[in-house]
Amino acid sequence: MTAMIPGYLTAQQAADHLGISIKSVYNLNGQENDFPDPVYVGRTPLWPVGRLDTWRKRHPGRKRP
Repeated sequence: MTAMIPGYLTAQQAADHLGISIKSVYNLNGQENDFPDPVYVGRTPLWPVGRLDTWRKRHPGRKRP
């Protein structure tokens, strides 16, 4: 599935964009933290790219050896 609204990503696209698993996207979304809230189109959650980028800057990925 592709994003239905320009500038927004589906869960899989958000996961790919952030370099995390889709399960992590849903887990982060379900926790009370500063992960961006999605916009729902019907039942489909879409995350704004700009807010995901801002979140990633505040939470850099883990460095792997």
